Formats: sequence, structure tokens, C-alpha cells
Amino acid sequence: MAKDNKTTNRRQARVRRSLRAHAYGKPRLTVFRSSKQIYCQIIDDALGRTLAAASSLEKAEREVLKTGATVESAKIIGQRIAERAAQAGISEVVFDRGAYIYHGRVKALAEGAREGGLKF
Repeated sequence: MAKDNKTTNRRQARVRRSLRAHAYGKPRLTVFRSSKQIYCQIIDDALGRTLAAASSLEKAEREVLKTGATVESAKIIGQRIAERAAQAGISEVVFDRGAYIYHGRVKALAEGAREGGLKF
């Protein structure tokens, strides 16, 4: 089990290193997916502050979505984070997929955010 965590941490560090090289001061849109929910945040690394966040656990989302573990719910959360970013005055971000493959729910969240108006 420890080997799996080392591999995951190495992959995540590699993605972050690449993002830092191409970010040019843009905030970072991070994704965390569990087996039942999906979460995302827009983080300003220079300030160390979360600028906007959305998840499938919010009360409004729980009423609409049956579960947070579907592609459809990830797309809705992506659109929600794009709305909140626009309210905060953010139009461009870099997408931090973490150690996850750009596939399934992670891809759906990114596409939902793009449809909502975020550029990355």
C-alpha cells in the first residue's frame, strides 16, 4: 500500500511542477474526487488562499443530484465553479488534475467549467 501512495504522490508532484512552470501567475483549479463525491477549488498560490469552491456536497446540489459520483454531477459542479469564478472576477486558470487521469468525472468537470466560461 505504501508503494501505491508513493506513486500517487510522485505523479501529483510531477503535474504540479508542470503547472507551476506554465501558470504565469494564474490561479489553479484543483479537483478532488472520492468514490461518492467530487470537489473543486480555485486557489491563488501566491496568496495561499482559496478564491472559489464547489462540491457535490452543497445543500443545493444534494437536492438536485442523486449522487456526486456521476459524470453528469461532475459537469454541473464544473459549471458551478465557473459561475463562482466569474463572480470573483476570474476568467483564466490552470487546470490541476492532481494524480487523476484526464478521463471520466475529471474530464466532465473540466468541460463543464469551460462551458461556464473559464479559460484553460
